[in-house]
Amino acid sequence: MEEIKADQEISLQTDHKPVLAQSSPNRTRLAVSLFYFGQGIAFASWASRIPDIKHTLNLSDGALGSILLALPLGQLITMPISGRLVTKYGSKKILTITAPLYVLALGNLGLATAPWHLAAFLFLFGVVGNMCNIAVNTQGSEAEKLFSRPIMTSFHGAWSIAGFSGALVGLLMVNLHIIPYYHFWIISGLIFINVFFNYKHLVPGKGASTERKPKLFTMPEGALMQLGIIGFCSMATEGAMFDWSGVYFKDIVKAPTSLVILGYASFMVMMATGRFVGDRIITRLGRKKTIQISGLIMSSGMFLSVFFPYIIPATIGFMLVGVGVSSIVPTLYSVAGKNGKVSPGIAIAVVSSVSYLGFLMGPPLIGYISALSSLQYSYGVIGFFGLLVSFLVGKIRAID
Repeated sequence: MEEIKADQEISLQTDHKPVLAQSSPNRTRLAVSLFYFGQGIAFASWASRIPDIKHTLNLSDGALGSILLALPLGQLITMPISGRLVTKYGSKKILTITAPLYVLALGNLGLATAPWHLAAFLFLFGVVGNMCNIAVNTQGSEAEKLFSRPIMTSFHGAWSIAGFSGALVGLLMVNLHIIPYYHFWIISGLIFINVFFNYKHLVPGKGASTERKPKLFTMPEGALMQLGIIGFCSMATEGAMFDWSGVYFKDIVKAPTSLVILGYASFMVMMATGRFVGDRIITRLGRKKTIQISGLIMSSGMFLSVFFPYIIPATIGFMLVGVGVSSIVPTLYSVAGKNGKVSPGIAIAVVSSVSYLGFLMGPPLIGYISALSSLQYSYGVIGFFGLLVSFLVGKIRAID
């Protein structure tokens, strides 16, 4: 199918219901990318201030791990309804509503003055984040249909650049001695502006007809759950990088204060780079082979940083992890959105929810393992997830 010309109104199939898109494909792609960017910088802003909040609340590794469980709990509570809402009302409407709510929840995190406050606010952050995550990935899947080539990894590349930008902004805020609350609201203001100027350019239309009542966990031959398990392993590794990389470089690598951010930054740069070239690699190697190689690279990087916990090898290891995780989840979402048997909203809800649980449960798992042994050992455990990814993808027929 040829790309649709910029000045044409186009008709597309969104969850089996034709709608009209008023914006050019490239403008729609930019709008969707900016929503990915907004969601990424919001989460990165939280992640960049975890060491500060941990210190302010005087939390141990184990206590922080317990509190971080509030995020996946919010995810689990919302999982049964997120896909239905996106399918019934359309990803554009749900994303336009939940994107501002997501940054409001981010602002609340800066108000925490006690561990239970932080847990409660993280729960709300997880609830809204789940709906926002499913809506934006459904948008990505629908926007990809406007083009004759894969573009999903580039959307996640925008999310990765946002993560790197959020880390740099976080470092700046720390050096300027700006407390997390004000930091979070500065980011929230920027995202409100983004929503205001770009929501009208999202892929419009509803999902499934109101007469059809799809089952949330319908799985064509179990393929969606299998995709979700692979995504879980990849995103658990990604979550380990987001929430614990700063602590790892500080406590294990013994990096000076000025270089603590190096591990996180190197991971984010390489993940973003991998996502912007990932579509070309997928076109050349195929989805299955790309994911298998990615899993091996991911594990290699984790083990390098574990066995050689020094600044240079650990930084190289984190860079390899970034390359490894870069294309896995975007590819899984693309496959899910085109499964043909379940509406994209429902399919992505299943795969995204299971995958995102890894992103949210990986950090608490690291905290518990660290409390029992050491943070270095916990990173070694996470390193096996890449090997599991390479093994599992070879068993799945849904990935070509």
